[in-house]
Amino acid sequence: MRIYDTARREVVAFEPGPVVLMYTCGITPYDATHLGHAATYVTYDVLQRRLRDLGHETRCVRNVTDVDDDLLRKARELGVHYLDLAAAETARFDADMEALNVVECWSEPRATSAIADIRGFIGMVLDQGHAYESGGSVYFDVSSFDRFGQVSHYSRDQMIDLARQHGGNPDDPNKRDPLDFVLWQPSAPDEPSWESLWGPGRPGWHIECSALALRELDTTIDLHGGGSDLIFPHHECEAAQSEAATGQPFVRHWMHQAMVRMDGEKMSKSLG
Repeated sequence: MRIYDTARREVVAFEPGPVVLMYTCGITPYDATHLGHAATYVTYDVLQRRLRDLGHETRCVRNVTDVDDDLLRKARELGVHYLDLAAAETARFDADMEALNVVECWSEPRATSAIADIRGFIGMVLDQGHAYESGGSVYFDVSSFDRFGQVSHYSRDQMIDLARQHGGNPDDPNKRDPLDFVLWQPSAPDEPSWESLWGPGRPGWHIECSALALRELDTTIDLHGGGSDLIFPHHECEAAQSEAATGQPFVRHWMHQAMVRMDGEKMSKSLG
């Protein structure tokens, strides 16, 4: 089997062992999913089926990001509890996947199930000298990790622009570098909050997937998938914090599904 590896920027042989460890970024359940999501998950479904046809066992983890800025904002607008909204939209997504005959993933963990794992993971990153506390938050220090950029290969200016578009807030005065990203942050008064060594708060976006991949699979996984809109910042930051924490390669192959476009624009929940 041959696949296009995003990090290597070329078509390569995909030759995993008998058990294939796969992680696919799942939904943030704040609204209905669309054909773009369907295209992504059908792609990885076909990959799983082909691997099984070749005699491999697949362990595919697809997370549910049930604590996130978009979810909390939408729940606030609707006047409902964020977990109730997440449960309703996750059920709709599951029904969509069943209608498409997508095989069930080996595991579909919720981010809120991994708070203890996330706190432990952040502690590992801090212990290795790759993070710092500032203004009540914990940030990853990109200057401490010389392989930052290994997944996307984007220029610094491109990264800063994309970080600004995706809530990375490069102008945050508590950061040492505009590209530093949040691992743990204080919660607003109406947001969920968990105790931690750094004060009550909630996890940043990227840390959830790293902690779940380590908990559910292993230090190094065979393939990480998702939509191409996740290459930066999400997957770049995942790779950096995971390798900073463990000292081991995080992913052997990065694979991304191109976006479904409508009227020249990416099909997206956030764009309506």
